[in-house]
Amino acid sequence: MNQIILKPGREAPVQRHHQWIFSGAVARTVGQPHEGDAVAVCDARGQLLATGFFQEGSICVKLLGPGALEPDAAFFHQKIRSALALRQGLHLPQTTAYRLVHGEGDGLPGLVLDYYDGVVVLQAHSVGMHRHRGAIAEALQTLLGPGLRALYDKSHETLPPAYAATMQNGYLFLQEDAPLPLPHAVLENGHRFLIDWERGQKTGFFLDQRDNRALLARYADGQRVLNAFCYSGGFSVYALAAGAAAVVSVDASAKAIALTDANVAANFPERTAVHESVTADVMAYLRQQSGQHGVVVLDPPAFAKSTEARHRAVQAYKRLNAEGLRHLAPGGLLFTFSCSQVVDTELFRNTVVAAALEAGRPVRVLHQLSQGPDHPVNLFHPEGHYLKGLVLYAE
Repeated sequence: MNQIILKPGREAPVQRHHQWIFSGAVARTVGQPHEGDAVAVCDARGQLLATGFFQEGSICVKLLGPGALEPDAAFFHQKIRSALALRQGLHLPQTTAYRLVHGEGDGLPGLVLDYYDGVVVLQAHSVGMHRHRGAIAEALQTLLGPGLRALYDKSHETLPPAYAATMQNGYLFLQEDAPLPLPHAVLENGHRFLIDWERGQKTGFFLDQRDNRALLARYADGQRVLNAFCYSGGFSVYALAAGAAAVVSVDASAKAIALTDANVAANFPERTAVHESVTADVMAYLRQQSGQHGVVVLDPPAFAKSTEARHRAVQAYKRLNAEGLRHLAPGGLLFTFSCSQVVDTELFRNTVVAAALEAGRPVRVLHQLSQGPDHPVNLFHPEGHYLKGLVLYAE
């Protein structure tokens, strides 16, 4: 196995079980590892520390675990079995969709597996994980048995461009005797959602907001609710179910709005009259509207995917939240989120403070939100905590 030799004193993060090796910590490479190869990581004296997948870029190794490891079928079977046991222990009521593997949080950095009522969608964020998709498929078929109807690989968008150019999204496994029409219906807390992993965003649904959608339902009864960046209407469905007086769903994507309308109709054919869907840029929409709402949801896509883009992202979050607060009626609630990993919890909170000062609204924090428990964070790898949210009460 090729070796990555660290500079003196740079072994401490590995010994604290952090799962990334940054290129600046590397003294030299022994051998000629290619993108996705398993490598041994050693300290400056040559002592073995851990095993991981090599990749190009500022993060040059994503670690699989301490010591010598062989990423074979048995390795993936054990890791996925452990991840499945955790999800089974969550006891999610009336729910048939959840994240089965959450990268570093399940000891499989660079791998996402989302479960949609018999279908698993695989999304690899590293070449090393994608090259082992056969072993991953074998483990899933063994662990889920005949209940696994299909396994779809949707990694083209998340892999390095040069490697991705040689790959296509497609089914790694599909039961021949089980038709699988799209969109595919799942349940979340008893609500019906239609999933299209082939054409939808990410793996087809934003599973990380499940608990936050349920929280919104506690406050939506009788309220006018604005759901901005609605995608497939998750927050809108929960608000309607809770008895909202009116719900407006806004997204720039016509496909997202069509899916929102379909989800609303699938759950509440009798309540579609109190739901309005709008295809528009959210900021432009907010600036053009003067109405106020009892609840406003701001759940934008990641404004920054690199530290270089962080400053511009912070300014965008500030403008967005200031506009959202202006649209809140006195005593209204703002559910605001950031899924930008490079914008940490403190920076996001400070940005929202600046937005509240700009909007001139006294604000109190009622809840601090995060991703659901099926998106666990490794205690030694805080970067896995990517979803930040606040529920604000504005006077």
